[in-house]
Amino acid sequence: MTKPLAPETIAIVKATAPALQQHGLAITTRMYERVFVDPEIKALFDEAAQASGEQPKRLAGAILAYAKNIDNLGALTAAVERMAERHVETGVKPEHYPAVAAALLPAIKDVLGDAVDQTVLDAWGEAYWFLAEVLIGREAVMYRAEAA
Repeated sequence: MTKPLAPETIAIVKATAPALQQHGLAITTRMYERVFVDPEIKALFDEAAQASGEQPKRLAGAILAYAKNIDNLGALTAAVERMAERHVETGVKPEHYPAVAAALLPAIKDVLGDAVDQTVLDAWGEAYWFLAEVLIGREAVMYRAEAA
């Protein structure tokens, strides 16, 4: 079972929603630049969706929705299900999540600079791993069903 998010984390992540609204695409574009240094991870992604900018836009929208609804995760159930389905289709595994975290959190800092301190990055790290655990758990169920 995933450990609940700390109330402080929820407050900090919600407070970052306006910055994500304004800079989300720049953050996700930078994140993909960072994560795609690993050719194995890059191969998991649809290159056409990357080239068109569609994938960074989708991820920016998903991150913004997460920030806005982090205190009402039930509102994200359908989106999480679609994400998990897509991850299973493309072969995303639990071992890929650390690389994304290692790219996303520095990308936030790269784009927002001094507007982001370690407390905000730590909150987003906690929020990222919370969602990652939810996705990993759902994907495990889907992978088992696929294998059966």
